Amino acid sequence: MESLSSRVLTSVVGFTIISVIVWIGWVTLLPTLVVLSVMGLFEYIRMLDRNDIDVRRISLAVFGTAIIVASLPMWPQTPWPGGSWREAVLTVAVGYMLVMEVMRPGERPLERIVYSLFGLLYIPWLLGYFLMLRYTPNAGDGLLYFALPLLATFAADIGGYFGGYFFGRRKLAPEISPAKTVEGAIGGFAFSFLIVLLLSQFTHIWSPLEALLYSILVASASQLGDLAESLLKRALRTKDSGTSLPGHGGFLDRLDSLLFAVPATYLFLNISVFTR
Repeated sequence: MESLSSRVLTSVVGFTIISVIVWIGWVTLLPTLVVLSVMGLFEYIRMLDRNDIDVRRISLAVFGTAIIVASLPMWPQTPWPGGSWREAVLTVAVGYMLVMEVMRPGERPLERIVYSLFGLLYIPWLLGYFLMLRYTPNAGDGLLYFALPLLATFAADIGGYFGGYFFGRRKLAPEISPAKTVEGAIGGFAFSFLIVLLLSQFTHIWSPLEALLYSILVASASQLGDLAESLLKRALRTKDSGTSLPGHGGFLDRLDSLLFAVPATYLFLNISVFTR
């Protein structure tokens, strides 16, 4: 219960701070995401160091920040059709890292390229969707749509905790995360659906069926994000990505679900036939 209280307290404080940052807009959200990207990459690099895996550290920080900045929706359209500045930054990053390995290969150059690019895609690339979602379809409605994955993920975390604690029997992914259960995942989805349903009915943005479909998507993405980080930590023989957040470990331990839930929400709103 002490662990639960610290988890809930950290979640509530974090949610309150994030809400204020998001409400103000890109002026506060952009530097916050840059800091989160740097901290997340720092934790990622530290896990790699423990396993004697090298990456392009300065390149990760520079291109990670550039990807976040390029995610701002206010930038003018690219001069080439169908492209984005995010893709341009990522393309330059791939080319730069390849050139650097050709010029100064060192030991295990392919491993360095792979882990460096994975770090860019896993942390700053996914964090960039936070900015994009905040202004989808506009600054006003984007505030509401941004709240959806935050509330749904928070609800899935709490519902999953209680569902697993009281009813957990069958393991969800025993080789990756032994503590997670099927019952916990169902409890997380149920509580997430309840929150999304209440919010969608209060704001009249979706019907109950649409809220159900979104809840299935965001709860699945949240669970996948959590399991993906557990897979990464298990592969790198690390219990927590860090110790910065009481009851939650590091920044990546707290962001893991949102790193998948926010992009899933953005894609749902832009591809789904339910967008109004």
